[in-house]
Amino acid sequence: MAKIKANDRVLVLTGKDKGKEGRVLEVISEKNRLIVEGIQRAKKHNKQEQSDKGTKKGGIETIENSIHISNVKILTGASKKSATRIGYRLEKINQNGRMKVKRIRISKKTGKDIE
Repeated sequence: MAKIKANDRVLVLTGKDKGKEGRVLEVISEKNRLIVEGIQRAKKHNKQEQSDKGTKKGGIETIENSIHISNVKILTGASKKSATRIGYRLEKINQNGRMKVKRIRISKKTGKDIE
């Protein structure tokens, strides 16, 4: 299970985009990889085709490739200095007469909850 989830803001630690930040679009947990908006961009060439109505599709498009989950840290505040690791706090909740344990993500640097 990945500690980073979709829509989290992350800071890239290594690679050609080192120091940039972006929003996580997708988490590929089987391969421990993320797709981050604006990071690891590449050009993809598609064969140009013509539809029945005469419109053309295809050509060169820019896509985001995946990046390994170990190469990013989550951002918790407004500045880049607030990149942190993620921990968990267990909280017991009484739901319909049963006790359930809920895992809440916390910042290891500040100890505050992460939404």
